[in-house]
Amino acid sequence: MNDFDKVALVTGANRGIGFEVARQLAAEGVTVVLSGRNYQAVAQAADELVGMGLKAFPCLLDVTDEDSIASAVKLLEAKFGRLDILINNAAIRIESYGLNPSQQPLQQWRQTFETNLFGMVAVTQHCLPLIRQSAAGRIVNVSSLLASLTTHTDVDSYAYSPMFKSLPGYSASKSGVNSWTVHLAYELRDTPVKVNAVHPGYTKTGMNDGAGDLDVQEGARTSVALALIGADGPTGTYRHQDRVIPW
Repeated sequence: MNDFDKVALVTGANRGIGFEVARQLAAEGVTVVLSGRNYQAVAQAADELVGMGLKAFPCLLDVTDEDSIASAVKLLEAKFGRLDILINNAAIRIESYGLNPSQQPLQQWRQTFETNLFGMVAVTQHCLPLIRQSAAGRIVNVSSLLASLTTHTDVDSYAYSPMFKSLPGYSASKSGVNSWTVHLAYELRDTPVKVNAVHPGYTKTGMNDGAGDLDVQEGARTSVALALIGADGPTGTYRHQDRVIPW
């Protein structure tokens, strides 16, 4: 275990922002565990980082499956004995653009919350004993600007539009992520562990059907920065780059 200075687990890491977060952390000397529910995909992603000379390992982890989470954490414990960084990145957007909020099927709300919120809570709860073994644990919850009620009611915001108002379940799930962040940060306030939520920016990924203002390199930077903050860094905040976002 002395070969590993810092160890990070990134969920949903086989592509998009998750993969880029893993790459940037590994480039900073962090040993990264890339996880996802498709083992072949995460193994290929990890191999790509190893081919760059970086320390990376694949891990099967379905955030909606408690047994899968428990098995992944057992592997982490056996290999590393601790976890320094948890990036809760796994998320889905399954609502269709163009429908009114009341037209989105309730089942899509349930599916969205299972991954985006309940899965995040479950992964964190299982990982927390290992994070407490770190000298300076960091938990980064990937949220969205659509989590901000202030933003959603700002008529000058891009969120105040038919396109983004057609994602009520996704938006609400990310608001739940923010709430989880402040509650967990409060619980851990007297420990070295810091917990923050991030808005990556409107990033060009598959989730956005390729639309966005930022490339994935830029979209990953806020998560990486908060994963690497020092003892004087923030906790219980909701940020994009150096800006605190209104709740």
